[in-house]
Amino acid sequence: MSSRDNETKVKATTKMKNYFKGVRSELKKVNWPSKKELANYTVVVLATCTVMTIIIWGLDLAFENVVKLIVR
Repeated sequence: MSSRDNETKVKATTKMKNYFKGVRSELKKVNWPSKKELANYTVVVLATCTVMTIIIWGLDLAFENVVKLIVR
């Protein structure tokens, strides 16, 4: 192996270490939600998904009936 290959490996290893150190320091800055907030957010997301599913299902049903009337 040449010294250039060793330098490349060392640089890559150093870059990876620096990257993960940066990731770790950024994750420490994150304002993580409490369990209560997380539960509230989960309920909001599930309720929103349910409502949107019902709306899309209703529109699909309506458009299906309109197309059936046009085709007949």
